[in-house]
This record gives sequence, structure tokens and C-alpha cells, in this order.
Amino acid sequence: QVKPQFESRASMNCGVFTAIAFKTQVVAGTMYFIKVQVSDAEYVHLKVFLSLPQENLGPSLISFQTGKTRDDPLTYF
Repeated sequence: QVKPQFESRASMNCGVFTAIAFKTQVVAGTMYFIKVQVSDAEYVHLKVFLSLPQENLGPSLISFQTGKTRDDPLTYF
């Protein structure tokens, strides 16, 4: 659901957009840290916020890190 947000902000067009791993952090909603494969050898880390259900909002891309590899650890940022 955040692919269009990422492509727009990163000025990329991703043929592949597959989540490989994720971590969560509970705040006033849930913060997701997601490792996403965007090409054969390129990965990005996304920070996505999902608000509480009663707010009825979709996921929002907060920030991202590009230039990652499959072996880079997924950390909070």
C-alpha cells in the first residue's frame, strides 16, 4: 500500500516491491520497519506508520533508506 508513496518520494519506478522482513514498534498506532526488495540486488528500508483503527487512516510512509543489501540489518531509524 505504500509503494506509490515510496516511488513518488524516491523518484523510482519499482518493477519488484517485495517485503522480505519487518519489525514493529508500538506507539500511538504501530510503526513498521520493513526491508523491501526493489530489484535483483537492491533493497530499501521503509519506516511506515499505521494509526489506530478508529482513526480509519491507511499506512503512511514516514521515511526510507536506499542503497541497502539483503544482508544489511533492519534497524530502527
